[in-house]
Amino acid sequence: MIQTEQIVEYVRTAAADVFSTMLGMEIESSPGYLDKTDPAVSDGVLAFIGLAGPWAGAGAISCTANFACQICAALLMTESRAVNEEVLDAVGEVTNMIIGNFKTLAEQHLGPLGLSIPTVIYGHNFTSRSTGHNDWIVLPFHCQGEAIEIRVCLAPAKDTKHAGNAHMISSLA
Repeated sequence: MIQTEQIVEYVRTAAADVFSTMLGMEIESSPGYLDKTDPAVSDGVLAFIGLAGPWAGAGAISCTANFACQICAALLMTESRAVNEEVLDAVGEVTNMIIGNFKTLAEQHLGPLGLSIPTVIYGHNFTSRSTGHNDWIVLPFHCQGEAIEIRVCLAPAKDTKHAGNAHMISSLA
């Protein structure tokens, strides 16, 4: 069983570790909240990674195009003035590291989990759609004057062989 507070703590820990260690950046967290809607972006980058096992869901990271370029510059030590393949790859890799670190911490409560490869989208005014999930736990962060948002949704897998391991996530209340 995993509580929402543990998910929040694990995401914050994973994000702070990746930003500090891999990007040389410090991030500040803001209060989290629950959101029933799927991630939407007015102008920026959105990366998803699926989680599967006794629990299933996804992790998502969204940020502005400008911040995506900063992430790329910090990770690859190369300047990017516009979103290109390198920037999308860098955001995908950072998403993989953060959600992967979260997964490792959460497995002590949820059992073994697998990760999909990242899917990264860039554009203007788009909405994503995910089916069959609970509320998203949304954790906003700020770094170098920019905002980044990390979302996680998890639910017990519908696979009956894992039904004995399934417990509901508590609310943020």
